[in-house]
Amino acid sequence: MTAYKAIKYTLFFGCYLFWVAGGIMVAVGIYAKFAKEGDAVDSLTTDPALLLISVGLLMFVVTFLGCFGALRNAACLLKIFLGILVVILLLQTAVAFVGFLFSDLVLERTDLLIRRGIEQYRDDPDLENVVDFLQKKFQCCGGHSYRDWSYNLYFECAKSNPSLESCGVPFSCCIQKQTKKSVLNTMCGYGTQNLDEQLAGNKIYTSGCLDRIVLWGKQNLLFVGGMAVGILCLEICMVSLAAAQISQIMSTQQSNENSKGTARVKN
Repeated sequence: MTAYKAIKYTLFFGCYLFWVAGGIMVAVGIYAKFAKEGDAVDSLTTDPALLLISVGLLMFVVTFLGCFGALRNAACLLKIFLGILVVILLLQTAVAFVGFLFSDLVLERTDLLIRRGIEQYRDDPDLENVVDFLQKKFQCCGGHSYRDWSYNLYFECAKSNPSLESCGVPFSCCIQKQTKKSVLNTMCGYGTQNLDEQLAGNKIYTSGCLDRIVLWGKQNLLFVGGMAVGILCLEICMVSLAAAQISQIMSTQQSNENSKGTARVKN
């Protein structure tokens, strides 16, 4: 009985934490979605708010099944929870396997994703913040080169482009010097696409983000692998706990049925 309670409440509290996290993700995503001035971007791959809502909603629903099923000893809900977790686990394994075998295809798709992010940079505030964060974090600019910003309507380096940002790059590409000034110069990247790489390198990061991300992944392979293994172990643990509780519930039900049958025979 002690082991049964330990399994039951461990599964409940584990699901409860992820349930709360899923609810917070949905709330933040909805707030970000409605706080935008426009909804020009509606794709899961390029709208962080929509992606946050989708992932949070999936986590919220799945962990609710685990929470309620564990607390109420509902074998049916636990079986649904277990089935969804197993499917997610198999999909993650398949994606990792396919990504390893077709790494060139993954890089190609990532390159297209970055390009779409550049093209729609000014269309979505959340996407703009994500791109700026990546460029600051990895000290990069554009996909393969800082000149990739010509794919954007505002930064396009063409004589017919009336934008003040023509032939420029976002401020997140700029090399920020440590000074006492608190005012951020958002025009530091203006006209840098007209400069050669050596001269541009004095003002902005000229390396492409795709190359920098790949390099970061290689340098932090143990960290990335450890995170992946940790998530995998956590999911396996949840699957094992759910399976164990289902087994105990079924055993208890079977014992009760046998006891009732024995009592009827004696009567």
